Amino acid sequence: MQVHKDTSTAGSGQEGGGRESRGASTDKGGKGGRKVKSLLDEKAELLKMGIDLDAPKATDEVDEQTLEDLSQKKALMGVQELANDVKYTEPMKTDWRPPRHLRETTEEERDRLRKKWHIIVEGEDVPPPIKDFKDMRFPKPTLDLLKAKGIERPTPIQVQGLPVALSGRDMIGIAFTGSGKTLVFSLPMVMIALEQETKMPIARGEGPFGLCINPSRELARQTYEVMKEHCDALGFGGFPPLRCLLCMGGIDLREQGDVLAGGVHCVVATPGRLMDLLGKGRLRLDLCRYLALDEADRMIDMGFEEEVREILSYFKGQRQTLLFSATMPLHIQNFAKSALVKPVLVNVGRAGAANLDVIQQEVEYVKQEARIVYLLECLQKTAPPALIFCENKADVDDIHEYLLLKGVDAVSSHGGKSQEDREWATYLAGKADVLVATDVAAKGLDFPDVQHVINFDMPKEIETYVHRIGRTGRCGKTGVATTFINKNCSEQILLDLKYLLKEAKQQRIPPVLNHLEDPDEGR
Repeated sequence: MQVHKDTSTAGSGQEGGGRESRGASTDKGGKGGRKVKSLLDEKAELLKMGIDLDAPKATDEVDEQTLEDLSQKKALMGVQELANDVKYTEPMKTDWRPPRHLRETTEEERDRLRKKWHIIVEGEDVPPPIKDFKDMRFPKPTLDLLKAKGIERPTPIQVQGLPVALSGRDMIGIAFTGSGKTLVFSLPMVMIALEQETKMPIARGEGPFGLCINPSRELARQTYEVMKEHCDALGFGGFPPLRCLLCMGGIDLREQGDVLAGGVHCVVATPGRLMDLLGKGRLRLDLCRYLALDEADRMIDMGFEEEVREILSYFKGQRQTLLFSATMPLHIQNFAKSALVKPVLVNVGRAGAANLDVIQQEVEYVKQEARIVYLLECLQKTAPPALIFCENKADVDDIHEYLLLKGVDAVSSHGGKSQEDREWATYLAGKADVLVATDVAAKGLDFPDVQHVINFDMPKEIETYVHRIGRTGRCGKTGVATTFINKNCSEQILLDLKYLLKEAKQQRIPPVLNHLEDPDEGR
């Protein structure tokens, strides 16, 4: 081992102020016959002091699951918040309060009402459920509009979800498709915009106060129309005018810029166009204090998490965050909770469960080549309109052409079509007898009075199946869902379908599914 010499004391017979090299070896021929400490001696002394240099560092002990948990904790936070280690401990405050007679109800009374409506809640200081829109203290124009649209009383998700959102709490909302989730995040956004506009009118170039992000253009347009309808109703009813903006591909960017220049209160957007406007500085989120993510499981779990994180970096302060979907796997719930402040989870039925109002779920074994011919027979089960869902665009086009040749009034929609064609198909869907579509139309779109949903393919994930069949049996009505299966379907998805049918109860389980055995059962 090499000995390092202190040149400043060479030949002086001194020890250089007591400085010795840590790398020195034991050398009997050293200066003055002194025994120099070896590395082994130093280690022995450190061990006596309780310091073990060979002990694994904390980072070495972090397993893959821990790393995954850490990434989940940060995925819904903005870049600046992560960099500055910003943490919010208290929920946002609003001026809304439930009526006194509801504030004074006991927790036992509230739980009885929740049980009656099949509502499950988790969280601290959950606001009371409210079963009347009047008790939610909406303005008269809002109540009149709801009544005009035939919405006489709140649905279960609205009974608990609206009080939570109106009180400023962060929220995770889970309910079957068609249960009225859109109103739960739309109405509070409009009320917050109205509250802020009343306190301090918005100036040119300012806004928005609230932002809703949707994964698809169709869903964004539908949400925008609901929100704009309520903003217009307030304006006609004598309240300050509120302006909404729809930000999505297929709309002229210059047109959106003109609307933004005048000041906007509420924005409904898809991630791509929103990032474009934010990046160019044409939209700012300085005043935005309300964020709703519709179809949040798809947003987070299917490729949009990076876009969401970047969008959040444009917020300048705390915001109220609401996540909604018909399905919310547990790891996504945990993922979302980490970025929310004292969140309230409102679950109407089990997350991912099929809408029980779809009382007739029929699963039929049909060979791959026979499916398109069998469609005509299936369409005879109910009166129109009907929806046919396919996994790929080519099947949509083939089925659409086949139905037209057979004299069926049909339209089609998929991601490969232009925005104009997709909007035209959405418009015609309520007028035509059959709409053929990929899953671009499966989530969140409200096609009125659909009697029958046909799954031309069994989707790869059971959550997609739930969204598809949720296009029928909406708002308390009943419907029929027919699903084609064959040997091309994976055994796992068929097992998921079997258990879903069992859970829904009163559903016939075909022999081909009944005979499937779960290899994990009994473990």
